[in-house]
Amino acid sequence: MGKLNKMRSVSLLLTLLLGVMMVSQPIVSMAAQPTVNLGTTSSFAVLAGSTITNTGITIINGDAGGDVGLSPGTAFTGQASVTASGAVHIADPTAVTAKNDLVTAYNDAAGRTPVTRISTELGGTTLTPGTYDSASGTFEITGTLTLDAKGDPDGVFIFKTASTLKTATGSNINLINGARYCRTFWQVGSSATLGVNSHFVGHIFALASITANNGATVQGQLLARNGAVTLDNNTITNGICLPTSPPVVSPAPAILHVIKHVINDNGRTAVATDFNLYVKTFEGIDFAGSPAPGVESPGTTYTLPAGTYVVSEGTFAGYNAKVSGDSDSSGKITLAPGDNKTVTITNDDIANDILPPVVVTPPVVTPPVVTPTVVTPPVVVTSTVTGGQLPKTSTPLYELLLIGVVLTLVGVVGWKNRKRYE
Repeated sequence: MGKLNKMRSVSLLLTLLLGVMMVSQPIVSMAAQPTVNLGTTSSFAVLAGSTITNTGITIINGDAGGDVGLSPGTAFTGQASVTASGAVHIADPTAVTAKNDLVTAYNDAAGRTPVTRISTELGGTTLTPGTYDSASGTFEITGTLTLDAKGDPDGVFIFKTASTLKTATGSNINLINGARYCRTFWQVGSSATLGVNSHFVGHIFALASITANNGATVQGQLLARNGAVTLDNNTITNGICLPTSPPVVSPAPAILHVIKHVINDNGRTAVATDFNLYVKTFEGIDFAGSPAPGVESPGTTYTLPAGTYVVSEGTFAGYNAKVSGDSDSSGKITLAPGDNKTVTITNDDIANDILPPVVVTPPVVTPPVVTPTVVTPPVVVTSTVTGGQLPKTSTPLYELLLIGVVLTLVGVVGWKNRKRYE
């Protein structure tokens, strides 16, 4: 039982210690918030719903705009003692439009989530960008509230109250590490009161009224939706909020897998590593690691900047090559940032007995040169026949014809003689 009580005591002590730490240390909201859109209210340093009252010498200026507006009210008391760098709009269309935009901005800030709940008293604390409210529904600043943007000039601070915002005499808001007044917003459910000689930073959107006591200075805006704005020897600077340069973000690299696949179905024996693979820029420059021996799936992985590349291989006899995957048939591939693509070069062996076709060129035949033959007619020698003998000039055919004629004549003579004796 004693051991159990001891464990309970330790547990209680740890719980109390955690509670003390939570109270003593500011709670940081990690949720990134966009800025609140001010619309046409951005040029107004002071904007009220019912009246504007000024006592003493008040200066209103700022590069973002030193305008003063009032709508639907029309009474601007002590205006002669106010020096404003901008224009004064009393119940005119410009003031009406600005009031409408104020309602939009107020509702935007009031609806921001997630919300970190902190203590009512903000003095003596350091807060980072986020959205804050309090259990009491009010905020107070005694001493100094430090806003730390942690190096992010676009870090947004939003403070939401269900009722009031009050700052003590001489209180201060200090901006460090890139924090800016134009990214600090105070949505107040009723009224805001700024203490004597206090220094306030940010845009106040009050549902009711805003009072700046004697000597209070404001870097930002005093915008009251329905009630009055009361001034007393104040300086209000509505400075311009210059856009910040976006951080330089290097584009995400692309991943390229190059696979070499070898098919040996015709008796050859090459393997993937026998082939050299290239990854070149579109200008023909080898990327780091190229060329490299081929690797079967999953292949060789290259981490490349976005761009256009060509995947190829060295010459290797006896194989047909085919490129497939995310490239075109020539191996050209375009990679965007973050791409993860694959190119496969498949080599299929050619049968050993299949030879490339032989182109036979027929021989050139030169025709022979024919020399025409000159035929000389024979010389006929005429001889003189003596002794009544015919010249021996006949051919055997002629001789047969002559014999035939003689025999015919003999036959005819014989036939006639026979007829006579009969």
